[in-house]
Amino acid sequence: MSVSKMDGIEGIMDDVTAESEPGSRRGNVLLLSGSLGMGHDVMAEACATSLERRGFHTRTADCLRMTDGRNGTLGQNAFRGLIAVPGVYDALHFSQLRTGGRVARAIERTSSHFLVPRLREDIRAEPADLVISIFASAAAAVSRLKSEFPGMTTAVFSSDCCVHRIWVQDNTDLFLVTSQTAARYVRRFAPQARVAVVPTPVRTPFYDPPTQEEARGNLGIPLESRCVLLMSGSWGLGPLVEAAEALAAAGVWVLAVAGRNEKLAARLSALAQRDHRVIPFGFTNRIPELMAASNLVVTSSGDTCSEARVIGRDLLLMDVVPGHGRDNLQKELDRGHAEVTSTDSLSLTRSALACLDRVKPPSQRVAVSPQAWEQAFGAALAQIGLGVHW
Repeated sequence: MSVSKMDGIEGIMDDVTAESEPGSRRGNVLLLSGSLGMGHDVMAEACATSLERRGFHTRTADCLRMTDGRNGTLGQNAFRGLIAVPGVYDALHFSQLRTGGRVARAIERTSSHFLVPRLREDIRAEPADLVISIFASAAAAVSRLKSEFPGMTTAVFSSDCCVHRIWVQDNTDLFLVTSQTAARYVRRFAPQARVAVVPTPVRTPFYDPPTQEEARGNLGIPLESRCVLLMSGSWGLGPLVEAAEALAAAGVWVLAVAGRNEKLAARLSALAQRDHRVIPFGFTNRIPELMAASNLVVTSSGDTCSEARVIGRDLLLMDVVPGHGRDNLQKELDRGHAEVTSTDSLSLTRSALACLDRVKPPSQRVAVSPQAWEQAFGAALAQIGLGVHW
């Protein structure tokens, strides 16, 4: 693939689309996500976009909804309970999930007991040539079902730094991961596994953000002011209100995103009434614009980090997600252009002000192109016979 200086992303997309010329077979792809926050859904959306450009037909299913037969709230509430008590999810992740202990195996068996029958019914109704599990319990269920569907290819895609035991299952044709460390964790449990290391996929709008001047004009933020984007996933984890208040008091404009956390959104709106430098948002699709307007992104470890890197924004990471979140925070620090902060308002404000001093002038508009992802993803598909001529 080649990128024209004038066309940028359009040149890359034209090359990818060329892979689905008439005469090549088009397959059906089932992407299995899980509605714990937005991270898995974001990955599924980015993969679906790339696959459809290559001529595949895709659909996405939510494994949590399948598991409880309702809207996924059972799994969501269980996870919220685990992370609500300090130390509990850390203990589960580091002593059981990462090691494949007895509790991890029990979780796998229990989730598969509910998920396998519903997933079997789903695939029988809409057969899939390729199933990509972007949720750990999906990987376990698909492994148990694969022998029932001859010819069905299976892949697992995890963006975690330390891929835990439930992700790594027999009957998986390909593991997609985003770091060499993750590849080694896969091989801890499956030494002969076929593993492809790819960049984290990022949704298309992040490759075409407005300029900082345009974004700030839309938001009413003075061009010369310091501005941060403050967010922590769709659940709004961490002391975001206290952080926003302290940053605004220090003279920083704060674009504060509550995600789907309605109580947090109400508190941020109330804060904005008292300080005009705080601009609150609930769940919004304007994140590319908000990143473009900012000098710095203050967030938790997650897919937001990859999106910020595409737009060229430095990161200040809050250590608020236990378990795999702590693994992934270390990964982001190792990738550079990122710092970590404690979450009390004094420490966070001091760290943010220091970062803002270091990132002057504002970083470039788009620092990463989709070329690396598209090339790596195409090469990975070719490993399992789903390349250009499939």
